[in-house]
Amino acid sequence: MIAKKTNGIDQTLADSAKIYFDQRCQTGRLAFMNNRPIGTISRRRAVGLIIAGLAAPSVIRSAAAEPALPEQTTIPDILKGSGEVRIASWGGSYQAAQQKAWFEPFEKATGIKVRAFPDADPAKVKAMVDTGNLEWDVISTSRRSMMRLNTGGSYFENIDYSLIDDGVAKEYRFDYGIEMMTWAQVLGYRADAFKGAAPASWADFWDTEKFPGNRAMYGIGAGGPPEMEFALMAAGVPADKVYPIDVDKALASYDKIKKSVVKWWETGAQPIQMLTDREVVMTTVWNGRMEALKEQGVPAAICWNQGLLRRDSWGVLKGAKNKTNAMKFVAYSTMPIPQARFAMSIAYGTTNEAANKYIPPERLAILPSSPEIKKQLVLVNDDWWFENGPATQAKFNKWLLG
Repeated sequence: MIAKKTNGIDQTLADSAKIYFDQRCQTGRLAFMNNRPIGTISRRRAVGLIIAGLAAPSVIRSAAAEPALPEQTTIPDILKGSGEVRIASWGGSYQAAQQKAWFEPFEKATGIKVRAFPDADPAKVKAMVDTGNLEWDVISTSRRSMMRLNTGGSYFENIDYSLIDDGVAKEYRFDYGIEMMTWAQVLGYRADAFKGAAPASWADFWDTEKFPGNRAMYGIGAGGPPEMEFALMAAGVPADKVYPIDVDKALASYDKIKKSVVKWWETGAQPIQMLTDREVVMTTVWNGRMEALKEQGVPAAICWNQGLLRRDSWGVLKGAKNKTNAMKFVAYSTMPIPQARFAMSIAYGTTNEAANKYIPPERLAILPSSPEIKKQLVLVNDDWWFENGPATQAKFNKWLLG
């Protein structure tokens, strides 16, 4: 399984830190996804955390603390080959986890060399395919980014699903891509803020009398969609009735919380910093960054209920020079054991349910693909956002700035 990127801390840690969301800036979701995990913080702040004994995110844990990863001892002969495959990903801890979980074992098991590139900008896919100068074979991106590209042409090969493991659920499959990892946008809070009480829904997030204190929510900076789903569920809309989104109702719900939102954050590092510094008691946040925060010793917790389940995909570029090897790699990375290896390296979930039996229970318990957690989450409807995103974003921006 593949996952996302989990950033690090200081420059020493920052190089292993630029994970999840800054990536998607060029096509809307790009910036939103890259900043997702831990995010970068100032050098002074990082040094302070290290001195205080708090800077212990997963990216700097000692090797002795790392659980042994399951081994993929055999693979189907059809996945073996020669030559190479060129994969565009996002660098940092994300790509380091991919290297350990997929790239190295794939190369060893198949005889196909992996060349990885740390700059998976979908805009470059268009330029490469249009000019025929394809430097990559595979890209890590989002379904929505791929949908946007394909509105102007055909930029991706259809996935050879005859190679794909049956454990990859139907909702993660589409013709020209396959979703290989999951992550969640959730409610994060200070566990020491409410005298033993804990928020359990977006209605609680909106309830400033029962749960007093400043809030933070995602704004418009990182290029991702506004959190309309949260506003609707806070207003009493059932999770299974969120789509199609009633934009006006969502904005009316936002009106009720706006004065308590002291920061509309733009990067994934900001809500984590505000929780750490007690600037807010609650915030919307990406789950991977929260796990890193808890590892640093900050009394923070996640409310998974009514969170948004998001995904990332593999796409094989149209006309890829190593198309056959690309399909083999995509198939390998979505097999149960490779998926489990990735989830054990970074706190993001799998798309192959069979991977769960290879993941220790204590690790599975913090992943958005855990059966107990997944049933609490709302699967983001990328089709709705693709069709309605620009108009919805414009209305939200006007509301936020008005």
